Amino acid sequence: MRPRVSLQDAALRRGNFSLRIEPVRSGDAGLYEAQVTHNMVAQRCQVELGIITVTVSPPSPVIENEPLLLSCNSSHQANLLETCWFHSKHQVPTSRTFCSLHGALSILRPSVSDAGSWSCQLRYSDNEIISATYNLQVLG
Repeated sequence: MRPRVSLQDAALRRGNFSLRIEPVRSGDAGLYEAQVTHNMVAQRCQVELGIITVTVSPPSPVIENEPLLLSCNSSHQANLLETCWFHSKHQVPTSRTFCSLHGALSILRPSVSDAGSWSCQLRYSDNEIISATYNLQVLG
């Protein structure tokens, strides 16, 4: 994973053995384990890294009145119970213009007013709720 991975040497001396991955990619999802031994004492921790992405088809910027599909995908393994979409922090109701199905949102006739922050919120059977945001550009 080099050169995307780094450890902060100064932080190690203070007991912080964080791993930094930048940029994170879909293939980075999975279980990570760290082990540190100091004065003959070993400490271990495990962290599950989940990835959530929002994509748009066709790619942004989109053209006004041309249909688009926002998709929300996650590496979380539990059963997906509900997907909610938000535009500028306001929940988007399903209508003739906005159709939501299986983690995706279809916008049949996008307008310039649909540009901006779009967020998906996924709720799973294990009570996990995760979200991601996409900044949509619409050309008039």
